[in-house]
Amino acid sequence: MSTVATPVAAPRHYKIVDLLRGTPILGPVAALVLACIFFSTQTSRFLSGENFSLILQQVMVVGTLGIGQTLVILTGGIDLSNGMIMALSSVLMTGLYANSGMNPILAVLVGLLVCVAFGVLNGWLTTAIGLPPFIVTLGTFNIAYALVRIYTTATVTNVADPLLFFGNTFAIGKTEITYGSVLMLVLFVIGWFMLSSTRAGRSVYAVGDNPEAARLAGIHTNRVLIGVYTAAAISYGIAGLVLVARTGVGDPQAGQTGNLDSITAVVLGGTSLLGGRGQIMGTLVGALIVGVFRNGLQLMGVGSIYQVLITGILVILAVSVDYLSHRSK
Repeated sequence: MSTVATPVAAPRHYKIVDLLRGTPILGPVAALVLACIFFSTQTSRFLSGENFSLILQQVMVVGTLGIGQTLVILTGGIDLSNGMIMALSSVLMTGLYANSGMNPILAVLVGLLVCVAFGVLNGWLTTAIGLPPFIVTLGTFNIAYALVRIYTTATVTNVADPLLFFGNTFAIGKTEITYGSVLMLVLFVIGWFMLSSTRAGRSVYAVGDNPEAARLAGIHTNRVLIGVYTAAAISYGIAGLVLVARTGVGDPQAGQTGNLDSITAVVLGGTSLLGGRGQIMGTLVGALIVGVFRNGLQLMGVGSIYQVLITGILVILAVSVDYLSHRSK
């Protein structure tokens, strides 16, 4: 008499791993929720509209930088120049008005055009010559750093009112929200739509996943990469405008850690440093994770150096999970 073997159900933990692989944003969202729960039990000031608005203000510059950094990392590259490109655009936007009397709107356009030039340069050096993105953007980081110091070594304080618009607030109930925070969220929505619902967005993922296969499928990989670096640089220019609105000055010392801060947000948001996998909304969650941890620890009276320490640990954990996931796959 023959017997039919009863199928053995797959262990539950495999299903969870598969779910996390298919939806990498779930892990960062869970981490953000758990962090909020923890800090709400440690200080009564954490769960307030005013505090959450403050967190959004604190992450809106890094979050905007992270949009461009996400695009680059999705293609398998990395951009070390973004913080200094942001700083260069911010001192140009403020300095052209304060020192040369240029119309502030025109000054913003000049700052954005300079960012576009850096984006095209990064993309061209990466594609036409074939230099590694790490080396290319390290070089343009130093170029932008030098140009900032050549243009000005002093903080620009005479800032035109239009440049401060995104630092203004409006009220939702009793909570004041800055227009810069809204701008950052709108840019994330636009980035999400472009990556998830357009042919150009699908090409970005294809190039990051397998450039040769993408080329054989008819995708102009060089054109995609140049477009990615250019679009990323535009987001850095917008970040420069948001930075000016938040601080009220054009600071030549700004942006020196912008590359590391934005990479941290991207990695914590579940985007793979190997390229081809991730979601831009994850970067928003990653930026919020950093903002929540720093804000919560500050409310608890923990020193700033420990905030940096914990951020570093979180980055190592996020990258480790990514690499282990790829290895098991």
